[in-house]
Amino acid sequence: MLDPKLLRDSPELVRAAIAKKHLDADLDAVLAIDTAWRAQLTEVETLRSQQKAANTEMAALKKGSPEFLAKVQEMKAVSAAVKAKEDGLKEVEERWNAAMLTMPNLPHASVPEGRTPDNNVVHATFGDPANTSPVAQPHWEINGFERLVDFPRGAKVTGAGFPFLIGDGAKLSRALLQFFLDENVKAGYTEVSPPIFVNAASATATGQLPDKEGQMYETTPDRLYAVPTAEVPLTNFYRNEILDVEMLPVCRCAHTPCFRREAGSYGKDVRGLNRVHQFDKVELLKWVHPSSSYDELEKLRADAESLLQKLELPYRVLLMCGGDLGFAQSKKYDLEVWAAGQKRWLEVSSCSNFETFQARRAQIRFRNPETGKPELVHTMNGSGLAVPRVFAALLENNLQPDGRVKLPAALVPYFGKEYLSFK
Repeated sequence: MLDPKLLRDSPELVRAAIAKKHLDADLDAVLAIDTAWRAQLTEVETLRSQQKAANTEMAALKKGSPEFLAKVQEMKAVSAAVKAKEDGLKEVEERWNAAMLTMPNLPHASVPEGRTPDNNVVHATFGDPANTSPVAQPHWEINGFERLVDFPRGAKVTGAGFPFLIGDGAKLSRALLQFFLDENVKAGYTEVSPPIFVNAASATATGQLPDKEGQMYETTPDRLYAVPTAEVPLTNFYRNEILDVEMLPVCRCAHTPCFRREAGSYGKDVRGLNRVHQFDKVELLKWVHPSSSYDELEKLRADAESLLQKLELPYRVLLMCGGDLGFAQSKKYDLEVWAAGQKRWLEVSSCSNFETFQARRAQIRFRNPETGKPELVHTMNGSGLAVPRVFAALLENNLQPDGRVKLPAALVPYFGKEYLSFK
């Protein structure tokens, strides 16, 4: 959520930020509701002052006197007016809160201009896509792939996009998760095992609601949401709390299954493991002091990159343009691995800084030692990493002429052998 004072004092700055993100957001309607809310609030506060003054005057009068009885009648009229105005204020406040939740975060000055993914900027690269398997195939076409990942039976049991992982497929997924967690803990993140269902307040705090409501799986009658990412429960760990400044930065990592409807996906994007509705991911999350926010984002990105480097996967880092940035982010990098069989880049991590956008919704603060007053932290997160596309890239890039897959040295201790076989 944006600072309401920023909307009032710098509406043109906010308007330009919305335009840079190429999002539909009615700033004028929000400002009109804000004006109505403040006017209503002023009326209520004026009446409350009158009520307080009348109470003080009554205390000085003799009970039962004509003056006292007249003041009682006056008090009844003021009380009725206060109640009526307070009811109206509550209704306007609800509209104000709903309107404020429609305002996207402001992009950082370093975010490039652009409307589509074609306008994203290649920030860095690692490895050579040419130095991959000469016999690479799309992973879903590799002979025996269905023995590791069974989509038809998953569709039978649940629905499309919910595959079974079997044998070495399940083992490779587990090996990747353990490798990710161990490396992230070495990098200074504390491991957490969070709930995989969250309430609406948690999903609203991180920006999933109302922006991405159609993409989340919801239970009834409890109205709990299956997590689309561990970002949601992790961020809310400190909701409505004030942290000691000495704690910052707080760095956490967590593995959860993730659930996403991925509405509107089609074509080559959804083949095989490219886009599924349930998958495993390790998330990195930081609560940081505003003064070190963007330095911490670069460190987080480097931590995610180091995992790909140790897996010997060619990748590139994209700096996302305004139109591809997303509703809640101030700045975002995407890490994309090369999939030799598909001859395309696959996103495996997004590293994002939200500045105070999530912290304001969740009221996560630290106490400034100089002023003694609470201030909002900055939050950021990144995938470290998502399993399915890393799994796919390993199969495609390392496919051998004999049909086996040679695993990178860093993963062998976790998988227990150097080669994965489809037999």
